[in-house]
Amino acid sequence: MSELDKIKQLMPFIEDKTSPTFCLAKWHHTTIYLATGETHSCYHPAPHKIPLEELKNNPSALHNTLEKKAQRKMMLDGHKPDGCSYCWNIESMGKDYVSDRHIKTTSIYTEERLEEIKTKAADFNVNPEYIEISFSNECNFKCGYCHPKASSRFWNEIKQHGPYAQSSVHRQDIDWFKVYKREEDNPYIDAWWEWWPEVSKTLNILRITGGEPLMHKSLWDLFEKLDKDPKPQIQIEVNSNMGVKPKLVQKLTDTVKKLKSEGKIRSFKLYTSIDTWGPKAEYARTGLDIDLWEKNLDYYLTNTGWPVTFMITFNIFSVTSFHLLLEKILEWRRKYNSDANATQWQRIRFDTPHLKEPTIYDMNILPKEKFMPFMYKHLEFMESNMDNNDRTKFSSLEVEKFRRVVDYMAKTHYEPFKLKQAHKDFYNWFTEFDKRRNCSLPETFPELEKFYNDCAVLQN
Repeated sequence: MSELDKIKQLMPFIEDKTSPTFCLAKWHHTTIYLATGETHSCYHPAPHKIPLEELKNNPSALHNTLEKKAQRKMMLDGHKPDGCSYCWNIESMGKDYVSDRHIKTTSIYTEERLEEIKTKAADFNVNPEYIEISFSNECNFKCGYCHPKASSRFWNEIKQHGPYAQSSVHRQDIDWFKVYKREEDNPYIDAWWEWWPEVSKTLNILRITGGEPLMHKSLWDLFEKLDKDPKPQIQIEVNSNMGVKPKLVQKLTDTVKKLKSEGKIRSFKLYTSIDTWGPKAEYARTGLDIDLWEKNLDYYLTNTGWPVTFMITFNIFSVTSFHLLLEKILEWRRKYNSDANATQWQRIRFDTPHLKEPTIYDMNILPKEKFMPFMYKHLEFMESNMDNNDRTKFSSLEVEKFRRVVDYMAKTHYEPFKLKQAHKDFYNWFTEFDKRRNCSLPETFPELEKFYNDCAVLQN
């Protein structure tokens, strides 16, 4: 039975015991941004503020906020929290579509967790199974679709030049959150270390995100704590842009190999972001040196037996060139999977969530008639190289995940007024973007040049 079939078989059973809108991630998944004091249970709903007063006597309120508890009750009552619309929209396309709600729920389901939720009051404090945590916004990249609160370089750009000229300056406002000069001065980090002795007892996966985690003091503090007080049940995961100096990648590799070999952690996973390939990828992710990225990747894969997962945030710059990255993935699978064993069958992994915000990076602002053929071409390439029994090919779940991206683009249409505004914003943003960052969208993406020029006409 394939992974996809298992999900489709298990989910109706879980919903029957809870509700048709139930998502286990709301209890046992959490993402916590300590730099800004925000949280959500996955990356689809917008994060909400963690009130400092809720932390005074309950450091677990980094996850168990009153707002999140209210959303849990809504789900148990069969209602749909507005912030979870990403999954509702996927599911509305038909019963055969698998949403992240289905994937996340079935991946962490146990009878014990379900029974606890059913028998306890809706507002009980949960020590989650899975935590994503960001210690700081310090970063050596300033990816175009990122924002100042997740990138210190982006923050510095906005501080120096001001927000980009847009119909909305959402995600560009740097005045509302405090930038802590030292991580040790941050009360949210204090709450995290206060919660750590308790939450680490039952935690299964801890994923450290950024900014760029390898540049964060708290990451190395965590490794020191694990060395002195091992947590052999915890899998550590790190999101790195892999664009840092090679010595940091080497330090990470050596540190984790020691912890793992001594049984102080259960396992380790590395995640890195890449949305297309070559100069196009460097344009999309300012700060990326594709040669350095591949050199660091090669070092890590050559010196460990562990997997790497590519987080492909599918956006407007992926549409015309995704096949370049797909070809590289197959190349890497042929090269590195010879070292994989039965427990680590696939070393080169990837996921393809699509980007919705900011709108100027959403693929749905592109004319369908011209750009959907690119999407179908990518899907056909994956389907022609699909084999669940061949680790050098694509799996059916990978193909299914990308198919829903294709369908999302095919079926999603903006209202005319909003689309026109998005086109104006696109031209204004990337004209200023190219000026500030000394690059050129038309030269890097000649297939987008006509679209760019058409957007320019709307400024008059």
